[in-house]
Amino acid sequence: MTTLERAGLALLRRVDPETAHGLALRALKAGMTPRPGPISSPRLRCDLAGMTLPNPVGLAAGFDKNAEALAPLAQAGFGFLEVGAATPRPQPGNPRPRLFRLMEDRAAINRFGFNNKGMEAIGRQLEARPREAVIGLNLGANKDSADRAQDFATVLTHCGPQLDFATVNVSSPNTEKLRDLQGRDALSALLTGVMAARDGLARPIPVFLKIAPDLTESELDDIAAVARATGIDGIIATNTTLARDGLRSPHKGETGGLSGAPLFERSTRVLARLSVRLDGEIPLIGVGGIGSAEDAYAKICAGASAVQLYTALVYGGLSLVPEIAEGLDRLLARDGFANVADAVGSRRADWV
Repeated sequence: MTTLERAGLALLRRVDPETAHGLALRALKAGMTPRPGPISSPRLRCDLAGMTLPNPVGLAAGFDKNAEALAPLAQAGFGFLEVGAATPRPQPGNPRPRLFRLMEDRAAINRFGFNNKGMEAIGRQLEARPREAVIGLNLGANKDSADRAQDFATVLTHCGPQLDFATVNVSSPNTEKLRDLQGRDALSALLTGVMAARDGLARPIPVFLKIAPDLTESELDDIAAVARATGIDGIIATNTTLARDGLRSPHKGETGGLSGAPLFERSTRVLARLSVRLDGEIPLIGVGGIGSAEDAYAKICAGASAVQLYTALVYGGLSLVPEIAEGLDRLLARDGFANVADAVGSRRADWV
């Protein structure tokens, strides 16, 4: 981390977390953050659901909700970007405060509730996207929608022509009853509709499903079965958790989804258990608590073909991205892997 970035992070921590995030996006767009360009090597280059990535380290949804900083983020060292979540209509989300730093735990709790400018505004931003980057959109549903399942297909139809992939997000804990759509019958119907919308695009793209880390073994069985039956292209494991085990921060009792370091073990175990069920049939993207190259490598060895991060950037800044990618390259070399794909699932047994 540069001296300038360290000073900037210290300054941002003195203000409200959501205000700080807005200032960080403005600094990013103004060119005030590191831009090393895409990080790659023969070991890091990989395929994810037919997309060629320079490296497997991606940005998770939520950092750039409205796709406002695509060009600078594409130069921050990521292998791919996911923006959003986008809903058909703009919505303000839940009342503030709705984002809390848990400094003692290197974590965060949010209860945003899909605040975004809506698919039309986000679609306009995506039209000006850098074409050399791999960019996806997290699909959401309006809180007051009469047909939430249809909302996902609506956003995909509108924004799909500008995307490389899309993610169905039914695992946010901050929209009432949204996680109910993870049930077998509801999820099957929702994904069938989304895949039909995908197939109607002039250029069909991969569709991923983002799941919660709080699923039971039988619920994971259902997820695996529905994923196979509907033909989705990947699963992102996982979203934030409702668990609060072992937290020290004064904010630990806040309502919302917990992300960051305390989520690592829980999310990695869900990832590994799902990897056993799918046995390589559907690629997995590991998310939750990644703050180092070692964390990213552990997710890959547990069964992830690629990884995403977000909360760690609050504590480590964007310079963490090339640090993780380059560190991952060294770990792969240390263990004799010619390519990251060879390491996928190699230590899955440690987590199941």
